[in-house]
Amino acid sequence: MDLQLQGQAALVMASSRGLGRAVATQLAREGCNVMLTGRDEATLEQTRSEIATQTSSKVATCVADMAKAEDISTLVATTREQLGGINILVNNSGGPPGGDFDQLDDSHWQSAFESTLLAYVRTIRASLPALKKHGGRIINITSSSVKQPIPGLLLSNAFRMGMLGLGKSLANELASDNILVHTVAPGRVATDRTVYLDQLKADQRGVAIEQIRAENLKLIPLGRYGETDEFARVVTFLASPVCSYMTGDIIQIDGGMIKGY
Repeated sequence: MDLQLQGQAALVMASSRGLGRAVATQLAREGCNVMLTGRDEATLEQTRSEIATQTSSKVATCVADMAKAEDISTLVATTREQLGGINILVNNSGGPPGGDFDQLDDSHWQSAFESTLLAYVRTIRASLPALKKHGGRIINITSSSVKQPIPGLLLSNAFRMGMLGLGKSLANELASDNILVHTVAPGRVATDRTVYLDQLKADQRGVAIEQIRAENLKLIPLGRYGETDEFARVVTFLASPVCSYMTGDIIQIDGGMIKGY
């Protein structure tokens, strides 16, 4: 299937590694010109070089901290300048640290709010003028916690639910501009973040990480963690003109782990 992405301009947040990198790579393979962003310039450049050697697409980089409003403004302006506009915005961020309610003070809550929910609001706000020119796609990457809270990840559970409400509301507001909005909820996909979460639980219980992983596998009907490429292929379809009659949805990519609807 031709996804009709040739020449589209995509801004992919937190794309130097993990899910963001996989999405940026897949979009570039389908012909998108892609802006990569993250906080570490050396890692960004390495990722850019590796994606560029695999594709014929333009791959640019811009160092930015998602928790800083001025960085996001500069990033969006740089993307429009270097890629000629923005057709696709993929919102993605590293998850906040783990912790239970009595372990978290105001500084934890404020930091998590700024680096997750508020960061998504800012990138969308800054990108809207470009997206409205020809229509486009906004894809907000959240977590399976929007369907089933994850013990020990209170900050993530709280703010990622906010992203769900944001996406649903924007789908209604932006439909007349031909901007489609999707919320994507990954389950246990094999990334550094997943290793962190497994190790966090292992440390809390005083067991080996292998035990935690084995227990998690029993909860997934497909019996394995997902691969980043599997996740990226779904996001790429949602970002494409071929996906033209879906908006305001939440797509689980979790191997059947979440049992509710």
